[in-house]
Amino acid sequence: MGIDFEQLRKQMVEEQLVKRGIDDELVLEAFKKVKREKFLPENNKKYAYADGAQLIAAGQTISQPYIVAVMLEALEIEKTDSVLEIGTGSGYAAALLAEIAAEVYTIERIEELAVQAEELLKKLGYQNIKVKLGDGSLGWEEFAPYDSILVSAAAPYVPQKLIDQLSVGGKIVIPVGERNKVQRLKVITKKFNGKIKAKELEYVRFVPLIGKDSWR
Repeated sequence: MGIDFEQLRKQMVEEQLVKRGIDDELVLEAFKKVKREKFLPENNKKYAYADGAQLIAAGQTISQPYIVAVMLEALEIEKTDSVLEIGTGSGYAAALLAEIAAEVYTIERIEELAVQAEELLKKLGYQNIKVKLGDGSLGWEEFAPYDSILVSAAAPYVPQKLIDQLSVGGKIVIPVGERNKVQRLKVITKKFNGKIKAKELEYVRFVPLIGKDSWR
């Protein structure tokens, strides 16, 4: 008997997201649609809807569904938005973003992951995602400004280029803290005078954001 991924996906949304307070309908609909098992290596597919992070290629991880949901909900993405993601990884969060936003631009520094994610996302029919191999701490100036920026790696501070590439009124969600330790999720909102307002969410643990304006 094969695994009923559809049933597991419904269960994950109800038990891991809804019961923990995720109530943004666009976010929940995205999680119902995107097949997380597609973004995991063959030997890990059975854990696709487990309540935790899972290993993917190149020693990296795919984040716990609940934490991804918290980050997406905090961004308050609208259907017309343009979103920048830092740290493509397997492409799972990019797919979720693409179900909500109009345009998704995602940067990955590890070539193996960037290539795999781009191929998979195309195969799954996503036409509103662009993948770039590069330094995420510097953002992607070509398509700026962005209404939302999701950073799926931990930084010692918020890189200035990301703030510069954010629209007025836009939000960045980023884990900030020490390398390889527990960090704090921060929501950065760019105000009309160019200043930023920061709000703290929960404690998390992410792989480090490696780049010129982050961890070396």
